[in-house]
Amino acid sequence: MEAFSLRPSLILGARERFGSKHPMHLGVNCGGRLGTNVIAVDGEFPSFLPKEVKEIKDPFARTLAQRIQRLPVKVGFSESCIMSSCVKPRFQHDTDPVVLLHCFDSSCLEWRCTYPLLEDAALETWAIDILGWGFSDLDFLPAMRHPKDIIFTRCFGKITSRTPLWRTHIKRPMILVGPSLGAAVAIDFAVNFPEAVEKLILINASVYAEGTGLLTKLPKFLAYAGVSLLKSLPLRLYANLLAFDDIPLSKCFDWANVGRLHCLLPWWEDATVNYMLSGGYNVVNQIKQVNKKVLVIWGECDNIVNSKLAMRLHGELPDASVHQIPDCGHLPHVEKPEIVARLIADFARPGAPKEEQEPIVLNSVDGKNTFLFNVLRVENA
Repeated sequence: MEAFSLRPSLILGARERFGSKHPMHLGVNCGGRLGTNVIAVDGEFPSFLPKEVKEIKDPFARTLAQRIQRLPVKVGFSESCIMSSCVKPRFQHDTDPVVLLHCFDSSCLEWRCTYPLLEDAALETWAIDILGWGFSDLDFLPAMRHPKDIIFTRCFGKITSRTPLWRTHIKRPMILVGPSLGAAVAIDFAVNFPEAVEKLILINASVYAEGTGLLTKLPKFLAYAGVSLLKSLPLRLYANLLAFDDIPLSKCFDWANVGRLHCLLPWWEDATVNYMLSGGYNVVNQIKQVNKKVLVIWGECDNIVNSKLAMRLHGELPDASVHQIPDCGHLPHVEKPEIVARLIADFARPGAPKEEQEPIVLNSVDGKNTFLFNVLRVENA
């Protein structure tokens, strides 16, 4: 069992350097250096972000929001380019870039705590918004008439949008990181475009839901009513209480505002209804087709996706290792960014030695059988 801790001298030095104006969540990267991009600096936000971004208090969210930009992406269903939102790396390397996706109905701001640590670990890191969510310019949506006409042909920015962005801007095999529903996006992409993916990292993966199910049969007026509820503050607060193992109420409110910021864009409702009616992601039959090395990271206290599915996923992936994080909920990259950043950096490093693992016996999903698989539990000291 491995412990991970912060050196008190580093924390003290950071407080002296940055002051105490903002609440701080300090981390050490793999090389033992203090992350330098952890304090938000008051500056200009991109003009395309909703004005409510200025009300967000979280310094990590403010810092990352200031770096969001839109890149032109050519897609097959439109004659003009779509301006796709992302956070671009400050530098490029010869090594494989790390590309971060996000969860269901979220944005690249989900990576606000982990992204600066990955940069400090000298990783070329992209945080990409899945078209339809995030902050991409979808002003063309009102002209679309049929659900299958939008980006969600085969659903929500799948092959039609991710491939051009990769071919135009990234251009090299990548380490693709998908949390929750983003894991389904990552698996789908890796199976259909294996030349674009070097390795996969799946975090609390929601990959066994068979699409949006009965929601595809909803009348449109009911779909819009449900989507309107989805962006409400009470529902977002409830989702945060489910997603995180332990979160103060004051932080819960601010993080709810971070999580719903993209919902304030004028095309969000149309895009999300289209996602529901298009059938969503169903990658159950693709999991065994993944021929890449995979790291599965799982917060043990997940109240959204059953942690037993980590065992099932490990058993179905041809080449996978599992790392559990105790005292952590559905979003380890928000709740335990130092641990997740280190795991990503170690996995991304070419030729990294395989970590020593301990065998754990877990019940199978149906509760009838048990078997051994290797898992490393990473915990705070």
